Amino acid sequence: MSTKRNLTAEARRELTVKAVIELSAGDDPATITTGDIAKHMGVTQGALFRHFPSKDAVWEAVIGWVGERVMQRLDAAAAEADGPLAALEAMFHAHIAFIVDHPGVPRLMMGQLQHARPTPARRLVRSLLFRYRERVELLLSQAQAAGELRQGLNIEAAATQFIGTIQGLVMQSLMIGNMNHVAQQAPGAFELYCHGIHPDGEVRQ
Repeated sequence: MSTKRNLTAEARRELTVKAVIELSAGDDPATITTGDIAKHMGVTQGALFRHFPSKDAVWEAVIGWVGERVMQRLDAAAAEADGPLAALEAMFHAHIAFIVDHPGVPRLMMGQLQHARPTPARRLVRSLLFRYRERVELLLSQAQAAGELRQGLNIEAAATQFIGTIQGLVMQSLMIGNMNHVAQQAPGAFELYCHGIHPDGEVRQ
């Protein structure tokens, strides 16, 4: 990856963000140095630090970029769906597609959550996960009110399971070293998830 001349500062920052995500697809994000990033971009470390005051600032920009892009994609997918349950399914598959397009993102997110220091990037990850969960719980509540889900469903537990289903697919894909595995398994995984929340699965006393 090499940068082009005469780019704006904003464009160079975005190139840096994309470089980190690309590197994270093949390496542990915790081991990626600013030297690695600069080499991947074909610039000097000095050039890199003209746009970021510190390494923490680089990671903060990366997580900010990821959060903005993934939420835009999920919201757009949900907006085109016919009904809250369909919107939930659209979000699920849009999230999977984002992971396939950016395979370094799961490693980045998990790495920041495991960070010992309360860095700005770690706080952004936690905020993103909170907003994501709110979206899921809202759609689940709307689907339940519309009669698309069983009335006794625990919305908080269902939201946890939704997120856990995606995380499980990601972990399996990381273990086998093929992030495309996520997309292959996603339809079946969502179908199983629906069996647990659908009205037909009503638990009777």
